[in-house]
Parts: sequence; C-alpha cells; structure tokens
Amino acid sequence: MVKDHITFIKNNTPLKHALYVAFISIAYLYMSYILIGFKTDQLFLVVLFNSLYYASLPSRKFILGFLIFIIFWVIFDTMKAFPNYNVNDIHIKDLYTTEKSIFGIRDHGDILTPNEYAQQHSSTFFDILSGLFYINWVPVPLLFAFYLFRKNRMQFLYFSIAFLFVNILGFVVYYAYPAAPPWYVQQYGFDLHFNTPGNPAGLIRFDDYFGLHIFGSLYAKSSNVFAAMPSLHSAYPVVVFYYGLKNKLGLINVFFALFMMGIWFSAVYSGHHYIMDVLAGISCALIGLLLFERILVKQSFMRKFLYKYNALIS
Repeated sequence: MVKDHITFIKNNTPLKHALYVAFISIAYLYMSYILIGFKTDQLFLVVLFNSLYYASLPSRKFILGFLIFIIFWVIFDTMKAFPNYNVNDIHIKDLYTTEKSIFGIRDHGDILTPNEYAQQHSSTFFDILSGLFYINWVPVPLLFAFYLFRKNRMQFLYFSIAFLFVNILGFVVYYAYPAAPPWYVQQYGFDLHFNTPGNPAGLIRFDDYFGLHIFGSLYAKSSNVFAAMPSLHSAYPVVVFYYGLKNKLGLINVFFALFMMGIWFSAVYSGHHYIMDVLAGISCALIGLLLFERILVKQSFMRKFLYKYNALIS
C-alpha cells in the first residue's frame, strides 16, 4: 500500500509542482506569523491542503478546486493585519441615525431602530431560529459548492469565482466605509474604541439556551468589528440562490430562498447588522453577479482561465 502511494506521488507530482506547494505553504505560514501571529487554524489549513494534494488524484482535484475558498479565507484572515479604520473614518452615529430615520419603529412613544426593537421584544423561538440560520451562513454555500463540484465542474467554477468576487467587492467597501454594527452602539454608544473585540450580540442567547459556545468562539476570531457595511452574510445566500436557479434545482431553490430571507432577518434580529447593511449586502451580491456574468466571464483571459482550471480539476 505504501509502495503504491509512493508510486502515485512519483508518477503524478512533478518535482517543480511539489516545490511550488512546499514554497507556497511555507511562505503562507511565515507571512501569517509576521502579520498576525501564529494560529493553529493556519497550520491546520496547510496540513489539510498538503494531505489532500498528495493523497490521491481525486483528492488533489478536489482541493485544487476548493483552493478558491481557501484564498477567500486567507484574504479574510489577513485583513486583521490591515484594519480598515486606519484607512478611513469609522461611521457610527450617522449610520445609526440614518437607520432610525428610514426604518425606525415607534414603540411606547420612542423611535427605535429595528435592532433595538428586536432586542426589547426578543423571544426564544426567534433566538433559536436566527441562530440556526446564522450558523449555516458558510456551510450552505460550501455544501452547494460540493454538489456542483460533483455534478458540473464548470458551474462549480462559476459559482466559486463569483463567490470570491462578491467578497472582494465587499472587502473594498469595508475599507471605503468602515462601519460599526448595531451591537456596538448598544454597548459603547457613539464613542470610538479601537481594537474592540468581536461580539456574538443577540446570538449569545442561542449559545445560552443550548449551553454551547458556538457563536462566542466564532466572533472571538472576528477580523474587524468595524466591517458591518455591507453585510456579506446577506450577500452569500443571494449568490447561492442565483446559481441554484441557474442550475434549475427545483424544490431545493425553495430552501435556498427561505434560507436567504432567514439570513436577512437574523442579521437584523441578532443586532449584527442594520437593514441598510443588509440592503448593501444584497446590492453587493447583485452587482458582483452582474459584473461577473455579463462582463468578466466574457473576457478572453477569463475564458482561458476557466477552461484551464476546469481541465485541471476534471
């Protein structure tokens, strides 16, 4: 068995490719250590990639296909080293007052933002529901990607690259318009506190109800709390729903539609985003999909890239 595995590596892994993988792995770990410090997540990612790259030909094609999502994670993680509040002013009060003026809800004589209203009128049912939606904001897109990878590699590439492209657009807005989330105002008011740690906000009620530490640990790893605009949580299900419709998945698209609306509701209910953040996330997804589908994929360089990438993972 060991002999067969060694034969596979020799026959299917040219020395220069092995050197590329080793160099990129070491360079990534070194870069991450210099920029944001060593984390076990980084080492796990490198071990996972190398293990699947060398394990077998099918696993190599799989990990090379999902390299697009790895790139997304690396970019997101590296943003910790370059806070957006070092680039532009953070918007706190103006965003809050605009949200209240447009979407304010009158409650016992006061005007509340939808987040404040939800906090004062929360219920166990909606706490659990919003937690279940929010906990799947990454698993659902990834599971959909797995499905496309098995059924149609080219559609998998379209979806994956569009997903990455929408994220990059969102990251650009993060730096152009740093924005505090609703929970920040509830905890700190309009005062500016740099290096504020991540916070699960209303999702902590889900953790407390089940005696878990899911959202508490997730938001402890947040790259930057001043990145509420746009809500990329709200953008992801739009991309999923679009490619679900494009691939004519029938009743599965009903689930995708419900999931999409559930994420939008949960983003506001949990205190992580204003309605304006959600609308900006939806707009980011729609603009990203329009640019990608109508312009980018029609360029010769992108067509060549997709053709070669598809050949590599098929």
